[in-house]
Amino acid sequence: MRVTKGKVTDGHIVVEGESLREGATVTILVPDEGSLTLSNEDEAALLESIAEADRDELIDGPDVLRQLPL
Repeated sequence: MRVTKGKVTDGHIVVEGESLREGATVTILVPDEGSLTLSNEDEAALLESIAEADRDELIDGPDVLRQLPL
């Protein structure tokens, strides 16, 4: 998985500085007006977390709770 950015131009997504093969499947995160805005670093962390989940690299709920400071 690669992380890249683009913008919508005339209803089409234009990827900046990278070419994708025809028919490639892409994931698009679209911020809604009034929604949370992520910094570039936070967006990269979110996309990495999604990739980890796609690879089944998950932590179950009880483990997360054990890691929380008391």
